[in-house]
Amino acid sequence: MMDGHKLDGRRRVIIDNVQPEIEFGRFPVKRVIGQALVVEADAFTDSHDAVNCVLRYRHDKDPDWHEIFMCPLGNDRWHASFPLKELGQYVYTITAWIDHFFSWRHDFVLRNDAQDIAQTLLVGARLVEEAATRAMGKHQGQLQRFAGKMRTVSPDAGALLARSETLASLMQHYSDRSLASDYPHLPSVWSEPVKARYSTWYEFFPRSCVGNDQEHGSFSECQKRLPYIADMGFDVLYLPPIHPIGLTHRKGQNNTLGASDTDVGSPWAIGAEEGGHTSIHPQLGTLEDFRRLVTKAQELGMDIALDMAFQCSPDHPYVREHPEWFRHRADGSIQYAENPPKKYEDIIPFNFETDAWQGLWQELLDVVLFWIKQGVYLFRVDNPHTKPFLFWEWLIGEVKRVHPETIFLAEAFTRPKIAYHLAKTGFSQSYTYFTWRNSKRELETYFTELTQTEVRDYFRPNLWPNSPDILAEFLQFGGRPAFMLRLVLASTLGANYGIYGPAYELMEASPRAPGEEEYLDSEKYQVRRWALDRTDSLRDFVTRVNRIRRENVALQQDHHLQFFEVNNDNLLCYAKTTPDNAEIILVVNLDPHHTQSGWITLPLDRLGLEADRSYQAQDLLTAACYLWNGALNYVEINPQVAPAHIFKLRRHVHTEHDFDYFL
Repeated sequence: MMDGHKLDGRRRVIIDNVQPEIEFGRFPVKRVIGQALVVEADAFTDSHDAVNCVLRYRHDKDPDWHEIFMCPLGNDRWHASFPLKELGQYVYTITAWIDHFFSWRHDFVLRNDAQDIAQTLLVGARLVEEAATRAMGKHQGQLQRFAGKMRTVSPDAGALLARSETLASLMQHYSDRSLASDYPHLPSVWSEPVKARYSTWYEFFPRSCVGNDQEHGSFSECQKRLPYIADMGFDVLYLPPIHPIGLTHRKGQNNTLGASDTDVGSPWAIGAEEGGHTSIHPQLGTLEDFRRLVTKAQELGMDIALDMAFQCSPDHPYVREHPEWFRHRADGSIQYAENPPKKYEDIIPFNFETDAWQGLWQELLDVVLFWIKQGVYLFRVDNPHTKPFLFWEWLIGEVKRVHPETIFLAEAFTRPKIAYHLAKTGFSQSYTYFTWRNSKRELETYFTELTQTEVRDYFRPNLWPNSPDILAEFLQFGGRPAFMLRLVLASTLGANYGIYGPAYELMEASPRAPGEEEYLDSEKYQVRRWALDRTDSLRDFVTRVNRIRRENVALQQDHHLQFFEVNNDNLLCYAKTTPDNAEIILVVNLDPHHTQSGWITLPLDRLGLEADRSYQAQDLLTAACYLWNGALNYVEINPQVAPAHIFKLRRHVHTEHDFDYFL
């Protein structure tokens, strides 16, 4: 026998296929503050009874539920949306029920026999009277008056009453929900800062901000570099680890094993006698110097992002104070990092399977909270895929519960399922495989997956054409055009993108050895002096592209990316649009060496263009204007001049009708 308290067979509405939803509410979807979350669901019942349903939602900190009636889309599909007015997590669900009044009204309007209509009006009056008992204030009296009239008026007048929109609105509001079905899961959405959706990152090493009389940079010298970066249009300044660097097994220049007394080591070998993850490298300055850097950056419109690398050098205080947090070799020594046959003896990973895992987790959370107190709310997390998923879900959840403005970027160059699951655990943004996607087919396939499938509800790409670890082969051999076209692709395919500079704008392209992606004389292992005033720098080009991003809202989101046909595999054509069809059309020459040409085919109806009217395409990179007609248009791109067109379309082209003398 079924337990009636657990299953009431009179609840006849089925709720299914709720979107967006990740694993039946196991993980939250992602949006940013100011957006509206659009929710759709299937809601249906047996027979022909009418169904009504509401979307219910509340902020985590709000005990009260709010609700919005959902609108039918056809084929038993419903939708509604609610605004994300605050940062933090919202939960939502759906309630649906048989609406007996609307079922009655649907049947009533089909009747044509006067006596039948009169009897049916009495049934409707009873439904309205029942609703009046549930109503509040003046609505109760309104419903009672409707019911009284339905019992006394003529059939013709009763038919008009039954069709009343006022009555329909009241009856919907005071429906009998005693047998309503509730969706059995509770999905949620993170309302994050706008910068989670749209940001422009610049990475550089503070120790390379050296003055003429210095061998090691400092935060004071970094402050002098800030206007250079801000003027290019970057709003996030990402710093590799700024902590003391270990001496034991320190790496030398070009990742050599034997370091000299003057070698500075890798910033990712964190921890020395001076301290660990909450300490500052003494040559960079003091904690107060760092706070001044944060404040100065904010004054210039930039936020500081810190690298969060949860690993240690053999000299880290944790090794001495908490040996239980690490794995030990057979001889009792602490296990260093390995990826056989490679050995990283200057780095020791944490053992997340230690019996003391709770203390380890709490300490790492305290590290993040410490830097938040210093004014840092953006963290680029190093190799998160080498730490447990549950750890990240807990840590990010704990941080964002108190500091919902925090943004975490996952540097997860790993297998797709792992990268996607990390995004589900709470990372706001993620590195991608863009760095190695070069052909037209590779780019179209990959970015369709990222922007047009369910992946987009939880995985936000942040595109990097280079990093201190990766000098892509395309950049090694493509020359100046390669750096320009990969910058255009990164900054327009993704609303979030970044470059590692000054290596990028100065087109650093020499690998440590043929066939490698490691930089020659990598900043990871030595201080570099950069000639920022070089005449061949891409600084002006980067500035122009970032200004185009800033001035065009279509480029500040990813969900409306669409690719268009071009009859040349060396040309990639795509668009980003806004709901009002203000669009940016991009045509990029994927060949950095040769001029390429072809015909692009635009879907005029999707772009709101008329087939029989000319329209103007203005190139925002060069300011050149072209008059286009119809769907088929010719393009030609010389990468030695500019590797791409960034077109903004103007639909209205003047004719003689626009002049006064014609009128």
